[in-house]
Amino acid sequence: MKRVFLFVLDSVGIGALPDAEKFGDVGADTMRSISKSDKFHIPNLIKLGLGNIKGLSYLGEVKEPLASFGKCAEISNGKDTTIGHYEMAGLISENPFPVYPDGFPDYIISAFEKATGRKVICNKPYSGTEVIKDYGKEHLETGALIVYTSADSVFQIAAHEDIVPTETLYKYCEAAREILVGKDAVARVIARPFKGNIGSFERTANRRDFSLPPHGVTMLDELSENGYDVIAVGKISDIFSGRGITRAVHSHGNKECMAASFECVKEDFCGLCFINLVDFDMKYGHRNDVDGYAAALSEFDKDIMNFISFLHDEDLMIITADHGCDPGDVSTDHTREYTPLLVYGKNISSVSIGERKSFSDIAATIEEFFGVKGKIAGKSFLSFLGR
Repeated sequence: MKRVFLFVLDSVGIGALPDAEKFGDVGADTMRSISKSDKFHIPNLIKLGLGNIKGLSYLGEVKEPLASFGKCAEISNGKDTTIGHYEMAGLISENPFPVYPDGFPDYIISAFEKATGRKVICNKPYSGTEVIKDYGKEHLETGALIVYTSADSVFQIAAHEDIVPTETLYKYCEAAREILVGKDAVARVIARPFKGNIGSFERTANRRDFSLPPHGVTMLDELSENGYDVIAVGKISDIFSGRGITRAVHSHGNKECMAASFECVKEDFCGLCFINLVDFDMKYGHRNDVDGYAAALSEFDKDIMNFISFLHDEDLMIITADHGCDPGDVSTDHTREYTPLLVYGKNISSVSIGERKSFSDIAATIEEFFGVKGKIAGKSFLSFLGR
């Protein structure tokens, strides 16, 4: 019974792509930034071969890595979660999603206010943690919704859980999703609930993404159509709007998602378990918290060898990322970077997979592993693994 466990370490990039200048990300390097922290300790990822990847020798190479190793470039036109995951699932995005550096136009805000019965405040690009500091008091006093965006294609709605119950906030997001269509079809509408008092607001774990359905066929569609299980852990189901997914585990944060992953690896199923670990990006990258980011990767490192001990002989485990979010950068936005690629299995070779031209090579490899001949993009590297 074949299984693949695909871990996406959200935003753990490993150096700027050649076209980074186009995205304002020259010199971005998430991994190098966090490696300078005293909280950075990843001996198990090093054993797997992370330091053997071209450009990461500063982490330390090993003579006999436990996994095959390489790195992936992104060819889609973007650097966000949605586009990164789509490409990883074999769907290339040639056209970027719309962005709103000056805030959303009046016709969108007016329609949203009418749909929710609440006024909107802010309506500009903002850091998620700063926006609740600066607008939280007004929100508490008036009940107005904090709407903001970023360099990514997102319509984000922040509201205090005592003012707007979480389920109501989700309904507001659904209303926004219906409004944001056509040329205004942003990649994601995101619920950003928070709690606390003035001066000590903090975001809760009840974030939820309302993504556009994929604009083409993905690996998830083709696997599920061929009778394979597709288990989505964390925000994976939200990213793909539930399409092609046979079971969704809506866990929040790295700790819950790892716990859910351990439950899945102990189960008998045949197919893909697709896991997103969001804290690297949400809690640390966007907040320029180098030490927090480094500590989070170190926590993942502690778990990974235990996880490997539960793998069956025929299983594959793939570790990668969807983009960068360099916490050492002056910006708080995502960064256009290469992503790491580690592939472990008890019966595969430990070799260099080299530099893959697209994240979609991961999808092509997984489909070949399951014997599915689909129409997705990508070039399989399964032959490198001796399979």
